[in-house]
Amino acid sequence: GSHDSFSYWVDEKSPVGPDQATAIKRLARISLVKKIMKKWSVTQNLTFKEQLEGGIRYFDLRVSSKPGEIGREIYFIHGLFGIKVWDGLKEINTFLQQHPKEVIFLDFNHFYAMDDSHHFFLINKIHSVFGSKLCSVECVEYVTLQYMWERKHQVLIFYHYPLFRQYPFLWPGNKMPAPWANTTNVHKLLQFLETTLEERSRYGTFHVSQAILTPRVKTIARHLVRGLKNTLVHRNLPMILNWVKAQKPGVMGVNIITSDFVELVDFAATVIALNDLLLEEDESAT
Repeated sequence: GSHDSFSYWVDEKSPVGPDQATAIKRLARISLVKKIMKKWSVTQNLTFKEQLEGGIRYFDLRVSSKPGEIGREIYFIHGLFGIKVWDGLKEINTFLQQHPKEVIFLDFNHFYAMDDSHHFFLINKIHSVFGSKLCSVECVEYVTLQYMWERKHQVLIFYHYPLFRQYPFLWPGNKMPAPWANTTNVHKLLQFLETTLEERSRYGTFHVSQAILTPRVKTIARHLVRGLKNTLVHRNLPMILNWVKAQKPGVMGVNIITSDFVELVDFAATVIALNDLLLEEDESAT
């Protein structure tokens, strides 16, 4: 999985998003501030298509309306506005049409400046682009690749807003817990990942290990122009990747792992390779 999957492009010319504090919005009237914000808002370099081609199958999505804009258009957001959600969904659907056995998870977990009418607009867009590819809510343990292939399903949508109850193809957010370490310290992050794995539900949910470091205000203040990638990610990714390599999938093991700048190391390939351990277990059992 990728963290803030859509943030490969954010619009410096757009207003600051409603996910930001009032003080930041005021500061952002200075054009240089938005340039700095962009350095800290971008957590991926690859487009959806490029991420899919690189092996990413779980997408972490934050969305917002654009206050003051006529209509109900919804955009991706991380400090600054990204592309329209509709355009991103179409790009993902094109990949799925070309690869009918691939399965993806779309996790809509943060919503800003959206009332129910915005949600209905977004949900209708999701349904119109994916249609019969959408997998209805089911017992998590039933949803194997074989189950998906037999039904020609390719997309699981997780929707962290009460309206999910009205649509059979929207999975509740609590089926996709993603505990957040909220630290700049890689050692604290790895300890947190270990602890939350020990606490994860044995059955009935998926589970996201967020292998990401989060800048504090003082981190940004000290390293204004360096940005997230050069300050936190480059230096710590090798240690995070070593943790990933040491994991085992399966019950009480890792399930979905997300990272920033997924192309900087062999992140996706390393996560995917963990599945070989499950095959080895099957072979030894038989």
